[in-house]
Amino acid sequence: MAGDDIDPRVRPGRPADADRIRELQSHLRQPSPDLLEYGLAVGAARVSVADGRVVGYLLSVDAPNRPGVHVAELVVAPGFRREGRARALLAATVADADGPVTLQAHPDNDAALALYESLGFEVAERRPDAYADGDALVMRRE
Repeated sequence: MAGDDIDPRVRPGRPADADRIRELQSHLRQPSPDLLEYGLAVGAARVSVADGRVVGYLLSVDAPNRPGVHVAELVVAPGFRREGRARALLAATVADADGPVTLQAHPDNDAALALYESLGFEVAERRPDAYADGDALVMRRE
């Protein structure tokens, strides 16, 4: 993806964004505050902004023993969903990835699964009881 194609609402996350991102983490099934702090420190977070305010974020982690990245957390505030923000965050991450991109999703999250599939992600495996309320699907895009 060329730089001109990157959504202008997406930018790198900064330590100053931490408080707002922590608020957004409340929408996750299993947030990781420690991973967020690390991700902001090493530049592994991207944010989506509206009127200068963070309304969504994506936190990715590198695998030290293989190429590619794993999307650990992806959230868009409810009032800003269906505006292409999650798609833009994922597209920017895929464009910058040196290898495959993986993520985990709840099998009942139809909207998320449709988005991931529309971006070329495919189910790679099912992890039984990965969430407190059931299984997880691991999705991968080469």
